[in-house]
Amino acid sequence: MKGRHHLLERRKKLTGIWLAAPSLFGTFLFFLLPFAICIRYSFTFGVGGSYFVGFLNYKDVFSSYAFQLAAVNTLRFLGIGVTLNIVLSFFTALVIKKGLAGSRMFRYILLLPLVLPIASVVMVVQVFFADAGILNQWLISIGVPIAQWLEGPNAFYVLLGLYLWKSFGYSVILLLSGLNVIPEEFYQTAAIEGAGSVQKLVSITLPMMAPHLFLAAVMGIVNAFKSYREAFLLGGKHPHDSIYMIQHFLNNNFENLNYQKLSVAAIMLFLVLLFVLCGLYLLQNRYKEQ
Repeated sequence: MKGRHHLLERRKKLTGIWLAAPSLFGTFLFFLLPFAICIRYSFTFGVGGSYFVGFLNYKDVFSSYAFQLAAVNTLRFLGIGVTLNIVLSFFTALVIKKGLAGSRMFRYILLLPLVLPIASVVMVVQVFFADAGILNQWLISIGVPIAQWLEGPNAFYVLLGLYLWKSFGYSVILLLSGLNVIPEEFYQTAAIEGAGSVQKLVSITLPMMAPHLFLAAVMGIVNAFKSYREAFLLGGKHPHDSIYMIQHFLNNNFENLNYQKLSVAAIMLFLVLLFVLCGLYLLQNRYKEQ
């Protein structure tokens, strides 16, 4: 009996290994191997990385104005965009949870950005914010000086608005699902003990919403990096300074076959994302422990 049981356990393990083999092979082929090649390229120079140059590529990239501009714009976009998205989505979800007038209709409106093609949305934005667009025509009619909304610093805020419009609905729905699973008994007990609205928010809602807030932040970061499409459509391959993101730097170096600088920037991007996600994970655990 022991031998038969051991044979069955062995077959289960082998079955699990065979089932996981395609995923493991795909991970190695499309992630681990390219990442290893990327690291090698970042320390070499020449066709196929034939010359080892140490940290010279890193020095060149860090001293590059294009990389510095892309890094600053990307970090600023992530910091402002993701923070605003989480805060606005969270308090909107709280309002909907209270069941205020119009909140049911608002739920359906939130789904609108998820079904509209982003290219069509960008075309509408260009028509609205163009130099001779709808917004400037309205400003002229009321005697206010017009502005170049798609150029200079203003382009950053147009792109930020596009990101918030695109991510807001999904984040609200995600956070609303988290609010709905918090037992009402917790709030009733806190009310009996004399806790106010702020105390309930800090002591009950935020700790229990930590996993959903973490997921919303991660998805917000992912959507922020997807905003390259909008930036590309608004400004082309060489957009204005305010919307020149790290993805533009990567794409331009790829087109110029400069794989060494491309590899350095990709590694730095990976490390920054890893650092941010680890920080969010630790913050989530801290709230859960409370």
